[in-house]
Amino acid sequence: MKKEDVPQDLGSLGKITREVCYATDSEGKYVTALSTGWDVKTKALDVAWQEIDHRIAVAKQKVLNKEASPLLFFMEYRMMDASILADYTGFWQWQIKRHLKPEVFDKLSDKKLEKYAEAFNVKVADLKSMNVHES
Repeated sequence: MKKEDVPQDLGSLGKITREVCYATDSEGKYVTALSTGWDVKTKALDVAWQEIDHRIAVAKQKVLNKEASPLLFFMEYRMMDASILADYTGFWQWQIKRHLKPEVFDKLSDKKLEKYAEAFNVKVADLKSMNVHES
């Protein structure tokens, strides 16, 4: 695309930052150009965020139905899987999967709950109640 054709649609981050794009100048050489956004990309990101919000809602309902522990909610909320959470906590993935069971989670020690709370950047009480405080 030519430098003058770089999209300048106001995207969701357009007021905060701009994106670097590669374009061709009048001589046909590749140069960088700044874009405030692209409508197509913004719509695609909106769809992705809707899917994430849906996954969080489903996870929360599973916790409320006693089908899963609050770990599932926070894993979805923080966009983590068992592998990432294992890296943050030092637990094995199989332990995390076991801790996803409500009856196992309810028996976890305070020390283990503290590890999870720290990984999710919440307090233990908030971990148990699925409270999220954004700072």
